[in-house]
Amino acid sequence: MSVELQNLATEIALQAGELIHRRRREGVTVAASKSSAEDVVTLADRESEDLIRSLIADARPGDGFYGEESAATGSSTGVTWVVDPIDGTVNYLYDIPNYAVSIAVVEGDPDPHSWTALAGTVVNPAAGETFSASRGAGATLNGQTIRSNTDVAPSLAMVGTGFSYTAERRIWQAGIVQQLIGQVRDIRRMGSAALDLCSVACGRLDAYYERGLNPWDHAAGALIAQEAGARVGGLHGAEASRDFTLAADPVLFDALHEMLIDAGAEASVLG
Repeated sequence: MSVELQNLATEIALQAGELIHRRRREGVTVAASKSSAEDVVTLADRESEDLIRSLIADARPGDGFYGEESAATGSSTGVTWVVDPIDGTVNYLYDIPNYAVSIAVVEGDPDPHSWTALAGTVVNPAAGETFSASRGAGATLNGQTIRSNTDVAPSLAMVGTGFSYTAERRIWQAGIVQQLIGQVRDIRRMGSAALDLCSVACGRLDAYYERGLNPWDHAAGALIAQEAGARVGGLHGAEASRDFTLAADPVLFDALHEMLIDAGAEASVLG
């Protein structure tokens, strides 16, 4: 079933990707702000989610839906679709070609602490790239198998991260970067958690960490990274979640975990 769900997720994500890419060429309109004035929603976010939701309902009417821009619905099948219609909306607003449609299919409640991810697809339409995975079957980029980097020393690791939309939290996150950046090769902040996790999967990054991610930000990308060989989790053995998400080769994961703890990644500033 996982492969069938993966194929359906990919088909739907490609259609939504084509839609948002076309809307980007036509011009972007901001519809609203969310957590802060910087945290925007475009009309294309809403249109993309509406399309995805409709296509899922047509194909699998009993499944649940958990998306960024609309109300969640329960599942009668035990399967829920976790959807970010545009991950990297600020990039999208500025026409930076690093944004994506992210669609995951999970079994169980739509809670990263307890769900089992079955399939996931992340489509970057501006780059013409489709990352995809199903549980136990590996991960691909445009149909070709991908693997995460291995045997990378922390001092040679290219590490991705992200920042909050709120100023106080960004300042705290910058403090973590300040302590970490002298211990790794370099740090990148590219603006899409889903694509950062896929970058770990295909070796463009050696590791990625962030605190404050929503379930739809990481659901598909985390599975893709795991199926490519990376370890994805939180701190102290927890599951990847809003509390913390770290992805890397298992050995590098352990080293970065300790470095992040030492740098204060458990601080309560994010709640």
